[in-house]
Amino acid sequence: MKNKKVSVEKASGEMSLFSPEKLRQSLHRSGADENTIDNILQEMQENIYDGITTKQIYQLAFGLLKKRSRYSAAKYKLKRAIMELGPSGFPFEKFVAAILKYQGYAVQVGEIVKGHCVNHEIDVIAEKGNQHFMIECKFHNLSGTNCDVKIPLYIQARFKDVEQQWKNIPGHGIKFHQGWVVTNTRFSDDAIKYGLCTGLNLLSWDFPENKSLRDQIDASGLYPLTCLTTLALHEKQLLLDKQIVLCKELCDNPELLSIANVKNERRNGIMNEANALCNGVHT
Repeated sequence: MKNKKVSVEKASGEMSLFSPEKLRQSLHRSGADENTIDNILQEMQENIYDGITTKQIYQLAFGLLKKRSRYSAAKYKLKRAIMELGPSGFPFEKFVAAILKYQGYAVQVGEIVKGHCVNHEIDVIAEKGNQHFMIECKFHNLSGTNCDVKIPLYIQARFKDVEQQWKNIPGHGIKFHQGWVVTNTRFSDDAIKYGLCTGLNLLSWDFPENKSLRDQIDASGLYPLTCLTTLALHEKQLLLDKQIVLCKELCDNPELLSIANVKNERRNGIMNEANALCNGVHT
């Protein structure tokens, strides 16, 4: 079927042409097979229209994918699932810390640290071998909200104050200290330029290439429980309220579902989906 030329409204209000190839790439990344992707794209072409929003396109594609594979649907909704960790932002900090812990770092969350001039509350501190990182997490729960250059400017100033004090700690004078900014959305071009220029490490949904937040989640299998299509929204919130953030936490201890008052007859379906995400096994 010939692709329709359809104007799409982005979250920012800008208009662009619908890209079947971009949607194909997103579906492919979710683990969907080529036959499933072709069928979904054909159905999308029959249902989209001028002025449709990116949110409506996502909802339509997600619904079609969920009918065919809950595993792929859960991976497809990763970006929105991270936004569902809000609104406080603390679960996102814990989520970032979990990824670093998986990579072998010793982590601390929400620590008050003495700087050279003033004290600072640091979202995540990560340490491994000769590396010592001060990490600030900038969480957004609305699409189209990005980090501009003011954020890394502010974080770099805080890091320099902390670094000056850190270097006075015995044995830390020779360590590699670095400030990080981690966001679940994107950085502006100037923010990236500033980070590269100053040595501030920037990690976002799609930056740096091949090592982005999305890439690291896929590589580790540490998906947020908000990805699960078998859990209701209020059940997810009950778990988040108890600082349970990862599918892996459910995989390691299925009894945690009792916190969300999940009935026994639904638990097998939920655990099958969670285990598939944790183990990377398509269902």
